[in-house]
Amino acid sequence: MKPRDLVSEALAGVLARPARALLTVLGTVLGIAALVATLGISKTAGNQIVGRFDALAATEVVVQPAGADQPGATTVNAVLPWDSEARLRRLNGVRSAGTLSSVDLGGDLVRGAPVEDPTQPAERSISVRSASPGLFAAVKAHASQGRFFDAGNDARADRVAVIGAAVAAKLNIGQLEDQPAIWIGETLYSVIGIIDDTARVPELLGSIVIPDGTARDRYALTAPAAVHVDTVIGAASLIAKQAPLALAPNDPSLVRAATAGEPRKVKGEVASDVNTLFLILGGVSLLVGAIGIANVTLVSVMERVGEIGLRRALGAQRRHIAVQFLAESGLLGLLGGMVGASLGILVVVGVAISRTWTPVLDPWLPFAAPLVGAAVGLASGLYPAGRAASLQPVDALRGGT
Repeated sequence: MKPRDLVSEALAGVLARPARALLTVLGTVLGIAALVATLGISKTAGNQIVGRFDALAATEVVVQPAGADQPGATTVNAVLPWDSEARLRRLNGVRSAGTLSSVDLGGDLVRGAPVEDPTQPAERSISVRSASPGLFAAVKAHASQGRFFDAGNDARADRVAVIGAAVAAKLNIGQLEDQPAIWIGETLYSVIGIIDDTARVPELLGSIVIPDGTARDRYALTAPAAVHVDTVIGAASLIAKQAPLALAPNDPSLVRAATAGEPRKVKGEVASDVNTLFLILGGVSLLVGAIGIANVTLVSVMERVGEIGLRRALGAQRRHIAVQFLAESGLLGLLGGMVGASLGILVVVGVAISRTWTPVLDPWLPFAAPLVGAAVGLASGLYPAGRAASLQPVDALRGGT
């Protein structure tokens, strides 16, 4: 049988029952569309995840005295200068920088009232930290109320504080219009801002933050414990190399600068996990379409027993019968793959537009999807084609209609 004759016979067999063929193709269409859509959406979503990861993790540098981050380290060498923020901001690629230190209160307690009140007990679990004004921008903190302290508050050692949302809840501080204040030991601090969110250093949500100048003046803080730096994308590694020279030019080895690490490995892991999940979902949908093709092809064999017997009686061999039914099932799969690929691409573009994302799709996917559909159709038709080929001509003619 010539290929042209084979295609003609396959088309005739498929179009003989157009309604059934349409329903059969629909199963493959949905399976291929689900496969293409899930792969495309996972690729697009993965690209968004990577972009946000780069914008946050790949732009962070933390500078500390060498050995400060080692296990068991309890003291910090006074090697970071108080003007660390100003020095680092002069580096090209730095968007913001700020110092952050823990403050030793020397046994003082934090209270929301000036006297011991059973309804507002003193808190031992609230940590007090000091910072330079640039820290809040460096860690991308957001104030739900009020403002952050500025360079003037720092230079004057003002008794002002910015508190986290958890601290505000513990001390029953609500609206800043009431000009609330807190007591740290016997010293009163005005609360000028409440932090409700921070992309970095989440410990700030449970802390009281006072200016560096206040911590130097009242708690004898000798040097900043760390400097947090926010850089432009692509500059973090360079800033990590330059920061020790800027902060300790006489002996850069005293300072250690750490970045969030190269995000490429994390990108690959995220993309792999998302793709695996959606591949499984798409594979299940495609399996449903394959079962539909196999079922309809098998029913077609049962209905065309007489035709098969006649063909065998006229000289058609077993392989001719098998190839014809394989061609029909493969054609159904190919048509379903083409329509499904187009539908899946439309779904990816539609989802991306609705989320204001940039649609991302592997260039080979629209061309591979129809081939996958054809392969699924061929695989689904193996058993029905084998059964058709095994029919004896006499039995087929007797049982045919």
